[in-house]
Amino acid sequence: MKTTSVKTVGILTSGGDAPGLNAAIRALCVAGKNKYGMKFVGIRNGYRGLIDNDVFKMDKVDFERLAKEGGTCLGTSRVKPFKNPVPDPKTGLLPVEGIKETFKKNKLDALVCLGGNGTNTTASLLSEAGFNVIGLPKTIDNDIVGTDESFGFQTAIQVATEGIEAIRTTARSHHRVMVVEIMGHKVGWLGLYAGLAASADAILLPEIPYDIKKLGKFIKARKESGQDYAIIACSEGAINLEEAKLGKKEFKKAREAMTQSVGYRVAKELEEETGIETRTSVLGYIQRGGNPKPYDIILATTIGAAAADFLADKQFGKLVAMKGGKVVGVPLTTVAGVVKPIPEDDPVLHTARDMGISFGD
Repeated sequence: MKTTSVKTVGILTSGGDAPGLNAAIRALCVAGKNKYGMKFVGIRNGYRGLIDNDVFKMDKVDFERLAKEGGTCLGTSRVKPFKNPVPDPKTGLLPVEGIKETFKKNKLDALVCLGGNGTNTTASLLSEAGFNVIGLPKTIDNDIVGTDESFGFQTAIQVATEGIEAIRTTARSHHRVMVVEIMGHKVGWLGLYAGLAASADAILLPEIPYDIKKLGKFIKARKESGQDYAIIACSEGAINLEEAKLGKKEFKKAREAMTQSVGYRVAKELEEETGIETRTSVLGYIQRGGNPKPYDIILATTIGAAAADFLADKQFGKLVAMKGGKVVGVPLTTVAGVVKPIPEDDPVLHTARDMGISFGD
């Protein structure tokens, strides 16, 4: 067993749940204990539990069954301790002061934060505040900078692909256009990959503003050629040409004023443009629920086990990432506050265009 001064480590999951979280937690705890004799403290419900000292010892967790389970055994929340911080009504402590108390009471040498962009942005702020922190990349959106892939993404692709394929039978039977709304507020990786895998006829993404008239022309041309139904994979963050011209505040205000999600708007606009019956199906939370597929189990296990080495070597302030098939450490300051959009030269995007898929542009 190797020696390290990092003896006791806290673990939390924050933000939306995703397949692979439990596999990463298991790998971190098992590798950390076997290689370095580390002890782990589970923190319930994300940064909320870190502030409130809502913790438990993880030595009695059944790790054998954990790898294949979806969700997170730690629970999660979207609490952000650095956003509009106010004193706790019971203790009078500010969130960061509460975190310091949790570190002190549990004798934590370090903290591992598993999550997406928001989680790792907070992890970066904690690191800058002097805490020993390491981040792990979890999100079905695959939008974390510095890593080729985040665990949860591949499972979500499969679920979304199967959802689109199931809806196709209804579209074909009723001679309809079906808009299938897929998760992805700021980036369209999931919509692009699932849309291509399921042979969608059109894909609408946040990165490529769509023109409803061009999309309508494409759908009408399909019908005239004998294809009396169509499938449109639509990211929930897809934008039209008018929205692309708005500033950040104007865009946010416009989205808040919407009474339905983007998929419903696209269906309404498209039916008005083409006269073809158009319906919407929102795949929703099933995309990030359920058990992880083998790919995500392996990816999460690899990253989780590697995190134990990062802890032992005191590589704090880093995101444990995958680049070119290798585990690397990326500064959390690089990850914080930014997302990874689909680049114009992305090979999957070009492949989709080569296959005749419309992006409404």
